[in-house]
Amino acid sequence: MSGHFEPLPGGGAAVPLDEVEISILRSLAVQLMELIGPGGEAGESESDDLLASVFNDGPSEPPADPVLARFFPDAYGGPDLVPDDDVRAASAEFRRYTENDLRSRKREDALALIRALDTLAPEGGSAELRLKPAECRQWLGALNDLRLAIGTRLEVTDEEDGGELLRLPDSDPRKPMVMAYLWLGGLQETLVESLMG
Repeated sequence: MSGHFEPLPGGGAAVPLDEVEISILRSLAVQLMELIGPGGEAGESESDDLLASVFNDGPSEPPADPVLARFFPDAYGGPDLVPDDDVRAASAEFRRYTENDLRSRKREDALALIRALDTLAPEGGSAELRLKPAECRQWLGALNDLRLAIGTRLEVTDEEDGGELLRLPDSDPRKPMVMAYLWLGGLQETLVESLMG
């Protein structure tokens, strides 16, 4: 896995991906969508009443899954850091009105990644993915979420942990996820550089 993003004339970015890379990215994005779960009301569409979606209450309790807790942290530090009932109530209220929107955005980013990958038809084992600027922003969001999810599962707390995990023996069952974590970091970094260049 060595592909990296390059800027496109007029904006956007491109990256060569082989069949294995496409499969890994797609599988991770599908798993991410399953983890995030549904949001909003079933059957909701853009034509539905906007005000109804604004007042659609989300959850008031933090998620139990560590990855989801990283995606949707308490707004005011959480009960372990701030054991004040008023702060807990404010945090629950904030979550109720924001979490569904955050979940929706993360799902849309992951879906954009999947849809872009589904347009590829690798010839000779690889294909070039070309993203428009708006697609790049969604890819950045999805790549960040994927890295955060994997990093949380691997209990990575800083960049040094990633280097330490790289030295794991190939027999360690975490090794494939470590490699995916580092590869996604490289994709994310080169995508940011492409957009800034």
